[in-house]
Amino acid sequence: MSEFKYHRPSGFPPIIKNLIIINVLVWVAQLIYDKEYNLTSKLALWPVKFPQFEPYQIATHMFAHGDVLHIFFNMFSLYLFGRMLENLWGPKRFLFFYLACGIGAAALHMLIQYIRFDQIIEQTNAAAMAGDEQEVVRLLRQIGPALGASGAIMGVVIAFAYLFPNTEFTGMFLPITIKAKWLALIWVAGDLFGGISNTSEDNIAHFAHLGGAITGFIIVYIWNKTNRKTLY
Repeated sequence: MSEFKYHRPSGFPPIIKNLIIINVLVWVAQLIYDKEYNLTSKLALWPVKFPQFEPYQIATHMFAHGDVLHIFFNMFSLYLFGRMLENLWGPKRFLFFYLACGIGAAALHMLIQYIRFDQIIEQTNAAAMAGDEQEVVRLLRQIGPALGASGAIMGVVIAFAYLFPNTEFTGMFLPITIKAKWLALIWVAGDLFGGISNTSEDNIAHFAHLGGAITGFIIVYIWNKTNRKTLY
């Protein structure tokens, strides 16, 4: 049963604010301490077959990022789509949702890497023997460490599109006005193509995005299953 309660609207609700602060602080710590302590590698999510893998990385990878564009895009998206959800659900429910989507993203990412691992290693060895360095790099990216809040944020985007499907965005990464439902569909379709094709060289963990999206959809569907009306 849906248990949505009224919460006073806030332009910058507390969980969104604190998540952004934590992510920025971790990123700054990476800049300062990475060379000395190899911090990014320790926080990132490694494949379970790698000796660098630690269970805590399922949580820590959500708060570490790469370059400035990586963290800016993620935090901007979290603010843009997440604040309305937190205002609707309240801080506790939104935090649970966000973390669950991040864990769901990690789970699917790890599963796909585990399934593909041996095959990719064989292909990498063959490419190395053939002297194809570019192919070696491309293959290793598929089983490299993952980091970033993108998986959790994809869950947030899907929940927003489910509840507010007709909300329009102008200039949102596209030079047109687009509704939330179509924007979410484009992102999911792009990740699905990038993940299945194995041809993408964008260094993006597409299946982590899809894991977050699937988790977010399942949760918001269950929470909202008795309410067939969209909010906007």
